[in-house]
Amino acid sequence: MSRYEDRSGKEFTPKAEVTPGLVASLDLGASKIGCFILKPEGARQADQSIRIAGVGYVQSRGLRAGNIIDMDAASQAIGQAVERAEAMANASLQGVRVSVPGAQMASHRVSAQVSLGTKPISDADLTRAIQSGLSQIRFPNRRCIHLLPVSWSVDGQSGVRDPRNLTGRSLGLELLVITIDENVFNNIQQCVSMAHLEVQAIVCAPLAAAVAALEDDEKELGSICIDMGASCTTAAVFANGSLVHVDCLNVGGAHVTADIARGLSTTLAGAERLKTLHGSAIASSNEDREMVEAPPRGDDPGAGPISVPRSILKGIIAPRVEETFELLREKLKASGVQLEPGAGIVLTGGASQLAGVRELAVRVFDRPVRLGKPKRVPHLADAAAGPAFSAAAGVILRTLYGPRDVVPVKKIMSARLGPGAAPQASGGGSPVAKMIDWLRNNL
Repeated sequence: MSRYEDRSGKEFTPKAEVTPGLVASLDLGASKIGCFILKPEGARQADQSIRIAGVGYVQSRGLRAGNIIDMDAASQAIGQAVERAEAMANASLQGVRVSVPGAQMASHRVSAQVSLGTKPISDADLTRAIQSGLSQIRFPNRRCIHLLPVSWSVDGQSGVRDPRNLTGRSLGLELLVITIDENVFNNIQQCVSMAHLEVQAIVCAPLAAAVAALEDDEKELGSICIDMGASCTTAAVFANGSLVHVDCLNVGGAHVTADIARGLSTTLAGAERLKTLHGSAIASSNEDREMVEAPPRGDDPGAGPISVPRSILKGIIAPRVEETFELLREKLKASGVQLEPGAGIVLTGGASQLAGVRELAVRVFDRPVRLGKPKRVPHLADAAAGPAFSAAAGVILRTLYGPRDVVPVKKIMSARLGPGAAPQASGGGSPVAKMIDWLRNNL
């Protein structure tokens, strides 16, 4: 029985008993909605890899740039993707961790400093610094979804990995706070609940994609993970092993498709097919003589296919992709984020698979560029192992192996960041106890 035949609950038949120990990700993309399910035995601690038990995905409906524009259509698509993953894994879910495109995200840096005594720095001092940082969080009408430590410092000396047992006069901390619009947050929860699922966490898609696509060395030496989606292009910037900034541009692969459809007077489906089969962002040999065909708009049976040189198609695609990279480059410059000169760029996401995108990114950013796909996720079928599924895989990898927030996800999601409000505990132990537990496990 479908999840959606009885959304009102009047004739609802309970689904199968929930399988314990599952970790599930739900990627709410503009082109597809995907679900990955991990069983407990699928986590390989030795090399921090995972073996996915169930994969399900459908064409996205009811969503636009992370906004839900049709609650019924979106909840039905979510349910279909989850049901396919459940059938493959032979398991039943109760909740999912939702990856949301960066269009609705904003990142903020918060600094805190506390005075120290004569004794070496202890867990209590670190907890005081974290609490001081949390007390500064005031973002009206936004919900906090990530609180990530960027760096510690002792007496102004930055780059300290673990300040415990050091001595000094002051202890400093920088936190990266990632927030989402309150209404978007509530709509996502409502939509997922209509699919009879619980939202266990909301994860910033650029962070999730970076966790899946980046190597540890790239995070340490500095890198930018650019996730090229259908509706937006996002960047997650890493330095010294930590996420330091998240940015987003509301331009993606769907805009390239729309440009092709307008420029060649073809359908969106025909434009997408042209882009996938023949599209390129760089010049190639014989492109003036090579002809490509696209279906015309309308239903005139006498109208023949549209035939144009491949160079015309390239002339439509390349300027849009180049403009996207240039706008993102300028946004990153305006953010003030500093990167080492040799820091590289990793491209991931479905739109990164377009031919010539890597070469164009090298030209625009003047940095080494490589294409990235989910790491540490062997045994995935080819259809789900590509860059388009980096965010879905990254949510599960992050859940198991980090990076961790400085306070538990449930506590963060319960916080309303309005005037005079700071994150409050949602039960399950005192905030201080949770912070100390985080310090012990993550430093």
